Amino acid sequence: MANLLRKPNGTTGKVHDITVESANWGYVGFGLYHLKAGESAAEVTGDREVILVLVEGKAQISVGDQDFGELGKRMSVFERIPPACVYAPNDSEWQAVATTDCTIGVCTAPGKGNYPARVIENIELVERGKGANTRYIHPIAMEEKDIADSLLVTEVFTPQGNWSSYPPHRHDEDNYPDMTYLEETYYHRLNPKQGFGFQRVFTEDGELDETMAVSDGDVVLVPKGHHPCGSPYGYEMYYLNVMAGPMRKWRFQNHPDHDWIFQRDSK
Repeated sequence: MANLLRKPNGTTGKVHDITVESANWGYVGFGLYHLKAGESAAEVTGDREVILVLVEGKAQISVGDQDFGELGKRMSVFERIPPACVYAPNDSEWQAVATTDCTIGVCTAPGKGNYPARVIENIELVERGKGANTRYIHPIAMEEKDIADSLLVTEVFTPQGNWSSYPPHRHDEDNYPDMTYLEETYYHRLNPKQGFGFQRVFTEDGELDETMAVSDGDVVLVPKGHHPCGSPYGYEMYYLNVMAGPMRKWRFQNHPDHDWIFQRDSK
């Protein structure tokens, strides 16, 4: 069985620390901090660029000698208001001091030094899909925003009983413009938090086929293949996606058996 489902390591401090080594791939890293008011976290970026996502709560964030002040308005992730986010380039250092209890996602990928530290602004809520495939997206740092060397970052809210990352699609071949190779992580939250959801990661040849029940706070790794999510009735699902690969473009192909759903809904 592939080690794709990662449970949080405790409830305080750095509860996720997914590196390219621990994931056994080449691009994406993801960390997650739970900080109490007054606690702090700091990291040197090295050869990695970083996007900090204040999933919930408030913190004072700085990168090097740039102090961006207190950021964050969203006290619960399920408020669906845009998150506060900060970009930190490679060869720098970031620091976050919690001014309330907060949760901070640390999204990383190879950096090339082309972009300065900054607060990421103009994040809007976008509706996508139809019927039970409807979901709501904050495109934090997708390719239309020229703000990063490698990172693609987005948030998705899936209403109760709905599906997302659906129809099943994959982006596991370096074959632009038809497809781009992108590794991906999913940081899941459920509302109410005792809920659960499902994520399947599978290839068309069956070489990889894992279906996981995800709980609040879990991370799923997607090294290749299709990766749809489902949220049962009564429980809203949130996830924070991090993607990266050799090209900062998101090009995917739907599963041939299920592409008819996309074709029908796009008319």
